[in-house]
Amino acid sequence: MRDVILFTLIVAAGTGGELCVSRAMKVVGEARSFHPIEIVKVILRALRVPWMWLGVGMMAIAFFALLGALSLYNVSFVVPVTALSYVAGAFGGVTFLRERVSAQRWLGVLLVAIGVTLVFLGKS
Repeated sequence: MRDVILFTLIVAAGTGGELCVSRAMKVVGEARSFHPIEIVKVILRALRVPWMWLGVGMMAIAFFALLGALSLYNVSFVVPVTALSYVAGAFGGVTFLRERVSAQRWLGVLLVAIGVTLVFLGKS
């Protein structure tokens, strides 16, 4: 049960954080150049968007959960299982960000899910 909670926390908080940061950056917009003053302006605009703070907080939670998982399990198990973030990211992109995902990408997501299942089943 601890496994499920820990890995769900890593995947959900990590992917949720990435989705929130992505949404914030869509509000902020892109930097028009790489001049230091332009980069500072983009950073200051990003710091005023609540989605950014929520995303960073969620990613911090995922990071500390990942540290916890790495202290309990082998890296050869933890890293492949956290690849479920790709699956969650595709579903989150479609539902939360209203992105379009091609059939080819869905096939890739399916292959990742199959791979994670195989790694998880071979945990013993």
